[in-house]
Amino acid sequence: MLDLGFIRDNKEALLTGLKTKNFKEEDLHIVDKVIELDDQRKSLQTTLDAQKAESNQLSKEIGDLFKTGKQAEAQSLKDKVAGLKIGIKEGESSLQTIKENLEELLLALPNMPHPSVPPGNSEEDNEVFKDWGEDLPDLGESAKPHWELATKYNLFDLQLGAKISGAGFPLYRGKGAKLQRALINFFLDEAEKAGYEEIIPPLLVNEDSARGTGQLPDKEGQMYHATADDLYLIPTAEVPITNIHRGEILDEAQFPIKLCGYTPCFRREAGSYGAHVRGLNRVHQFDKIEIVRIEHPEKSYAALDEMLAHVESLLKKLELPYRILRLCGGDISFASALTFDFEIYSAAQKRWLEVSSVSNFETFQSNRMKLRFKDANKKKHLAHTLNGSALALARIVAGLLENNQTEDGIVIPKALQPYTRFEIIN
Repeated sequence: MLDLGFIRDNKEALLTGLKTKNFKEEDLHIVDKVIELDDQRKSLQTTLDAQKAESNQLSKEIGDLFKTGKQAEAQSLKDKVAGLKIGIKEGESSLQTIKENLEELLLALPNMPHPSVPPGNSEEDNEVFKDWGEDLPDLGESAKPHWELATKYNLFDLQLGAKISGAGFPLYRGKGAKLQRALINFFLDEAEKAGYEEIIPPLLVNEDSARGTGQLPDKEGQMYHATADDLYLIPTAEVPITNIHRGEILDEAQFPIKLCGYTPCFRREAGSYGAHVRGLNRVHQFDKIEIVRIEHPEKSYAALDEMLAHVESLLKKLELPYRILRLCGGDISFASALTFDFEIYSAAQKRWLEVSSVSNFETFQSNRMKLRFKDANKKKHLAHTLNGSALALARIVAGLLENNQTEDGIVIPKALQPYTRFEIIN
């Protein structure tokens, strides 16, 4: 959620940024409405403060008048105080309505994009930040997609998953299950080497947590909702891990806070059809290791660079061809200020598959969560929050199976062999 002071001080820049994010032209009036409601809130609060102060002063005078036997004057003041209290009660009710309307509008405003975010309407307009080059693997026309390899080597079964749960819930077995476990442990060990504390968070979160990181109300339709308990299955470990410090005032010396966690993730992908979503390309449940950082505002973009380097190192160790995209305004998320996507090349499908998003949210999430810190002068500021996939497993598995297929079987990258305890799937 954008800070009211920021909106007031940067109105024109915000309007430009919202246009970069393809915020609907007819909704830009929300910015003016926010400022208008905030003016009403301030004015009404000032009036209420004055009325309360007057009521308190008159109440003291009434006591003095009664003590000196001036009953008539005391009664007159009592009547005035009674009128003031009626006005205060009505004013407080109006103030609460204004605050609720103001928050509703603030929740509808996306984050201000970083100046480096390129314009554009969709993923086709994303900017290639770093490219593997033209020397992409070519396995020929005989290369099999991962869903055929899975059947051949009995690695995962989408039909059985559909029988048990529904479409989009894969069931891994044998060496497919061992490959999943190996990747999870490999990614967690690499995160630990990079200084991240491992967290095992809850897989269901309450509404406050989902709102705090920006999933609600923006992505409500993509989340599984356990309505009887009003809890949401997590779409990513970002949600519970970032919320660890919700409502806290940190000390500046605690930075950087570096956390990571492995969780299953759950996302409703309604209306997904076609070859591009076959197999593991798009599923409702997938495993992912998430890295989260809470940073001093002056150091968050250096932290973002470190996170990009970490994710890049994982793909290099897995020997997967990759590229990095800077997302355009039309593809960046509602809550993010700047996002980089990592894609790996599928030699069998001959297309790029997204495996990670790494984002800086600046103060957008921390303002929703009331996550602040005190500087050396004890002044309070909003922290910056960042997160990234390191990595999401489903498409990593797809890429590993497809790119490493040989006539003899599927070769496991050397960095992963100590975790799988086998060198080839055959």
